[in-house]
Amino acid sequence: MLELRNLSFGVKDDNDKKEIIKNINFTFDDSKFFVITGPNGGGKSTLARLIAGIEKPTAGQIFFDGIDITDKSITERANLGISFAFQQPVRFKGIKVRDLIRLAARDEITIAKACDYLSEVGLCARDYINRDVDASLSGGELKRIEIATVIARGTKLSVFDEPEAGIDLWSFSNLIRIFERMHKEQHNSVIIISHQERILNVADEIIVIREGKIEAHGKKDEILPELLKDTDSCRFYTEEQ
Repeated sequence: MLELRNLSFGVKDDNDKKEIIKNINFTFDDSKFFVITGPNGGGKSTLARLIAGIEKPTAGQIFFDGIDITDKSITERANLGISFAFQQPVRFKGIKVRDLIRLAARDEITIAKACDYLSEVGLCARDYINRDVDASLSGGELKRIEIATVIARGTKLSVFDEPEAGIDLWSFSNLIRIFERMHKEQHNSVIIISHQERILNVADEIIVIREGKIEAHGKKDEILPELLKDTDSCRFYTEEQ
């Protein structure tokens, strides 16, 4: 269980403090698929980075399985069972794809098993297993490799920041199937930052964030129709990759 208590985050902007996340209280229950959505600049990605430990809150606390992780590092949170996938994946010069996946799995998995994880995300294993995780890979290829590492970790909580960014249409369809399978087979919790209707449509619950606050929260069947009813934002939620 992930719990946010009175969580706030602000930055200084021209000597003025700008509040990005404003006193959020929320509990993410175990074994559920959440999608956090809302207009650009509303604080969605900042919230994901606070959960992962990339940013530190200016006020409030974060609890994971009853443990206060507010001041814990990214590594400490990862060891407790939190995975995070960046909107723009990190490149690792000098590291092979096979080694990155085996490192993520945290045990001595075979090369064949590492290949299986690549196949799950739609990559031909023999073409990628021995490649470097560097600039020779496209953004979409890196995104799928990063998702493969998250699957390999099999952590209790996986957080994805706009996983559809830079993904072609075929890969996007495959991505939906990956998330559904992860949630069903690993029985873990998934939090995805997205405004894509097809991702919203596979969520258990949807959280709408606007101007740093939770504007709405509920089951998919309650929230999604309301989002699509708004003609000003309908295209925002239904645009294709």
